[in-house]
Amino acid sequence: MGSVLVADGDTVLLSKGYGLASFEWNISDAPDVKFRIASLTKQFTAAMVLQLQQEGKLQISDPVGKYLPNAPAAWGKITLANLLGHTSGISDFTNDPGYGAWDMSEHTHLEELAKIEKPPLDFEPGTKFAYSNSNYEVLGMVLEQASGQPYEKLLRERLLDPLGMASTGLDTDELVLPKRAEGYRRTNKSLVVARSESMSVPWSSASIYSTTGDLLKWEHGLFGGKVLSAESLATMTTPGQGNYRFGLFVEPKYGERVVWHGGEIEGFNAYLGYIPDRRITVILLSNMNGGAIFNVSDKLMQAALGKTVMLQDQHRVVPITREDLAKFTGIYDVNPGLALTIALGPDGLEASGGGKEHVKLTYEGLIAGHPYFYVHEVDVEAELEFVPDENGRIASFVMHQNGDHPAKKR
Repeated sequence: MGSVLVADGDTVLLSKGYGLASFEWNISDAPDVKFRIASLTKQFTAAMVLQLQQEGKLQISDPVGKYLPNAPAAWGKITLANLLGHTSGISDFTNDPGYGAWDMSEHTHLEELAKIEKPPLDFEPGTKFAYSNSNYEVLGMVLEQASGQPYEKLLRERLLDPLGMASTGLDTDELVLPKRAEGYRRTNKSLVVARSESMSVPWSSASIYSTTGDLLKWEHGLFGGKVLSAESLATMTTPGQGNYRFGLFVEPKYGERVVWHGGEIEGFNAYLGYIPDRRITVILLSNMNGGAIFNVSDKLMQAALGKTVMLQDQHRVVPITREDLAKFTGIYDVNPGLALTIALGPDGLEASGGGKEHVKLTYEGLIAGHPYFYVHEVDVEAELEFVPDENGRIASFVMHQNGDHPAKKR
C-alpha cells in the first residue's frame, strides 16, 4: 500500500499508487501523494554537512564539541564524521525505555540533546558501527550552529528549492499538508491508524515528507552534480564500517554497487535505492508499517536490471522424501552476525535464526542444476539455492533476499 517509482536513467518505467492513502475518505494512493520518508531524511542532513564543508564553515574531522561547547566530556573524541557514519558510540535515544511516551509531546532541541547526552557511550568513538538516530539529531544542531540558520530553512534553500522539490518539506505537528497519506499499522489482521510521535522529535533524523517523483529529482540531483562536488559525493558514498557512509548504505548487490537507505516511522515505511553505474532508481513509499517494502524493492531492482524475477504465485511445490531433506540440515554461517539452522521438522525442512524460528522451507526442485527452496511468511520472503561440493554433498547455500548472500555449512 503506497506509491512506487522505478526509473532507468531519465526514463520512468513505473510510477503508480497502490491501495488507499485514506481509508476514512476512500482516497487512493497515487504518485503525487505525500508520505513521511522517515530515515531517508538522513541523506539530506549529510549532504548539507558536506556542503558547509565545501564552503569552509566546518570540517567533518572537527570534534562535535567545537559546535556544541557544552557537550559531555565523554564526547571529546567524537568527530562530525563519526556522527555521519554512526561510529560515535552515542546511544540511540529511540531505544530508551521511556521514549514511546516521551516522544508523543513536542520537545525543543535542547531537551532532545539533554536526553541524548544522558547515557554513557556504547563504545569508544570510531571503533564500531552502530546505527543511532541520535547521531543525526546532533548533526541537525551542528548545522544550525555552523550556518546560523534553522535546519528547515537550510533544507529548503540549499536542497529542495534548487532541485524543484516542491512536494517535499520538513513535517511539523501543526502542518496542514494537501494530499498527505494517513499512516496505518496492522493489528489482528486488520488496519488501524498509527499513532504519531511529535515531528519535533525525529527532526533532522527522520521528519521529512516527500513524493516518489520528488525523490527521483533528489537522486538525479545528488548523483548528477547539482548538490555536491565530485569529491564530496565520493566522500558521501564510499562505504565505511557497516557498509555505511554518510546517510547511505553502499553495498554490492546483484553484481552492482547499490546505494540505498530505508526508513520507518509510525504508519510509514520507505525505500530509496540507486545503482550509480546504471542510473537505475527504485523508490517505494508506503503508508503501512511492515517489512514487505524490502521484498518488493528487491524484486523491482532485479526486474529493472533485466534479471528473471519469480513471484510468489509462480513458485511450485515438488515432492521430496524426508531422507533427501535430511541432506540439507546443518548450521550455515550467512555472515559474522547471522547463522541459520536448517533442521527437519514434522512438516518438512525448517530454518531458524535472525530472530525467526521454525520458518518452513518449501522444495521447488532443481533450478539451473541446484536444489531450490523458498519461504514466504508474513514479512519474510526468500529463496535458498543449495550448492553441492565436488563430492555431491551439500556444503553451502546462497540466500536470495534483497541481494545474494552466500552461506557456508559448518
